[in-house]
Amino acid sequence: MEKILITAFDPFGGETVNPALMAVTALPDEMNGVKIIKQKLPTVFGKSADVLLSVLKGECPDAVICVGQAGGRAGISIERVAINIDDANIADNDGNKPTDKIIVENGLAAYFSTLPLKNIIQNLHKAEIPASVSNTAGTFVCNHVMYAALHYAAINNPDMKVGFIHVPYLPVQTLTKSTAPSMSIENIVEGLKVVIDSIIA
Repeated sequence: MEKILITAFDPFGGETVNPALMAVTALPDEMNGVKIIKQKLPTVFGKSADVLLSVLKGECPDAVICVGQAGGRAGISIERVAINIDDANIADNDGNKPTDKIIVENGLAAYFSTLPLKNIIQNLHKAEIPASVSNTAGTFVCNHVMYAALHYAAINNPDMKVGFIHVPYLPVQTLTKSTAPSMSIENIVEGLKVVIDSIIA
């Protein structure tokens, strides 16, 4: 394995920070001899996938990990499946709010992550980081890019490992959300390093 692409979104939904982007930015440029390529994606339907696919075509990584914020979740979530639908409860950063919109016409209804999910969870627990497998990546831009990446890999590079990771709010984001769980940026960064190590191994 030579290259891993890891992506994260800019802040959205009225937030001024995105823990996913902060954590990805803090990752080293190389781990265990593998180049770590970091890419910011716009939280916008269509544009996010366009940027992602452009980088995939240019870099041809061995694996791609997309990372997003999932406010309300208490631990790191390793997503199992992406579905072929855009259906937004809130507008994206360009004001788009699609309803029941197919992502890829005539595409499969869903794709499963090709990351070693259970192995990743086991390693995160060994590192004492709360984590679980999630069976829904939602129907917002996170699911949109996960589906786009898996669809691209299925057609163009079946050996490329693809998956999506959701991370919780940072503590600073919960100051006015008293019941919302959070995780420190240090733990989120460490969690992403564990994920990368698991994929390399």
